[in-house]
Amino acid sequence: MNYNTFVDQVAQRTRASSEQAVELTRATLETLAERLTGGEVLDLAAQLPRPLQVVVKPSPRTEAAERFGAADFVARVALRAGVDEATAKSGARAVFVTLREAITGGEFDDVAMQLPRDYRDLVEPAMAPGATLRRS
Repeated sequence: MNYNTFVDQVAQRTRASSEQAVELTRATLETLAERLTGGEVLDLAAQLPRPLQVVVKPSPRTEAAERFGAADFVARVALRAGVDEATAKSGARAVFVTLREAITGGEFDDVAMQLPRDYRDLVEPAMAPGATLRRS
């Protein structure tokens, strides 16, 4: 999936403008990269369009995953994207569904496995049967 398609899918799923979809996508992926181990971030980045690879590249200080729950994840996305938490939560869900379409199923499962149980509300929409077939 190319960058424009990725952002368009997030915009459609959130009913947001393209500009807001870009911000939600970047904020979600940057926050996700903080939550994953460095090796997993590299695996994920390798399958993303180039403009998004830059967002999720690990740094030497991020080899270990930061430990924070889903509420903190949403709060970080909201802060980074400059939106309220309800919009951030909706955006994060849309990014996860789009991410599942953009990368191999096995890689998405690897990402999801690194997230604790309280992320279920954010990730499960992407795991639902037919999630990758839905277009809002």
